[in-house]
Amino acid sequence: MRAAVQRVVDVAAALIFRDGRLLITRRNAGAHLGGLWEFPGGKREPGETFRSCLKRELREELGIEIATLRLVATVRHDYPDKKVRLKFYLCRLLKNEPRPLECAAVAWVRRQELKHYKFPEADAQLLDKIRGTSAFWSSSVIKRRRSGKN
Repeated sequence: MRAAVQRVVDVAAALIFRDGRLLITRRNAGAHLGGLWEFPGGKREPGETFRSCLKRELREELGIEIATLRLVATVRHDYPDKKVRLKFYLCRLLKNEPRPLECAAVAWVRRQELKHYKFPEADAQLLDKIRGTSAFWSSSVIKRRRSGKN
């Protein structure tokens, strides 16, 4: 008997920095990996681009409007129950203050505070990159990219 083939779930996630802080959200308790912190975003729907997915998800989950500046990383991870492909985009907050509309909580955290938050395994590679790259934590990275694609 052959094992069932797991399909890959495509996810778009945002890296939004402001004043030396990074926006993170907490997953609802009943969700897959509930209670863990993550970068805001969500699952891509059929026919949707990763960028349009990210804009839709952030509008629905946090009530914010963003500009996607550039792709920072693509991460693939196999969980026991599913495989995910995450695309992480550096984004700029354009409108509204984030509110936990479809998540348990939101937080703006400094680089040294990240170690106090538990993230899903798929985010570990990116967390190391973010912690080790000072440019992400500088507001100048966003200002230099203002002319990027929306």
